[in-house]
Amino acid sequence: MLIDSHAHLNDPRLKDRVNEIMDDARAAGVIAVVNSGYDVPSSRLAAEQATQCEGLYATVGLHPHDADKWNAETESELVGLAHCPKVIAYGEIGLDYHYDRSPREVQKEVFRLQLDIAFGLNLPVILHVREAHGDALAIVKEFASRAKVNMLLHCYSGSAEMVREYSMLGAYFSFGGILTFAGGKERVLAAVPKDRLLLETDCPYMTPVPYRGQTNVPAYLPLIRDKAAQLLDMTAQELEQLTACNAKRFFGLGK
Repeated sequence: MLIDSHAHLNDPRLKDRVNEIMDDARAAGVIAVVNSGYDVPSSRLAAEQATQCEGLYATVGLHPHDADKWNAETESELVGLAHCPKVIAYGEIGLDYHYDRSPREVQKEVFRLQLDIAFGLNLPVILHVREAHGDALAIVKEFASRAKVNMLLHCYSGSAEMVREYSMLGAYFSFGGILTFAGGKERVLAAVPKDRLLLETDCPYMTPVPYRGQTNVPAYLPLIRDKAAQLLDMTAQELEQLTACNAKRFFGLGK
């Protein structure tokens, strides 16, 4: 039983094929998919799709690329969507200094605002952090000083040393198709506490080998499981059971 902890079935390339995609996912052993919002329209669609499809869940939030579009209306809509059935987390939110599509100071301000909203809603947080782990960690620590931060670093791209820093705050980490690309992730993956490890596809992006270059889907998650198991010297079954239990704990599934 596999759980895809981060996907985008709300993406234009996938949104009209949700039932077919979920059928294929179930046939591949994927029992649940977390469909992540990244702005108001995608969050609204994720929430709608989740209500219509068994095994599909939603998250809502504003991606750091669009932080400069944050306003009172955006906040009101996202908070409202967060109360929809099957919305199980807030995000993806965070910092992205690779593209800098929004000014960095604006990204940091909106990151703080959304963390505050997530805590107020008592929802776990999905973090997108790219080339900004120092600033992201500092901001998370601000909040950790007053409350537990239940956070998942999706498609984790930081160092093994930073894993230890985040782990002290109780963070979870998810990995996707990048594990099947060029090597170099063994040390980072090994640094992640076993009870904090999750798997994801981030579909339609980050398609694993041997399908790299094609549109990614949750049915490819077993390829990521197999690679992670190989790198951690575990069986595929052990890795699958471990990550599914971790995902259920993080998202509060099955309560």
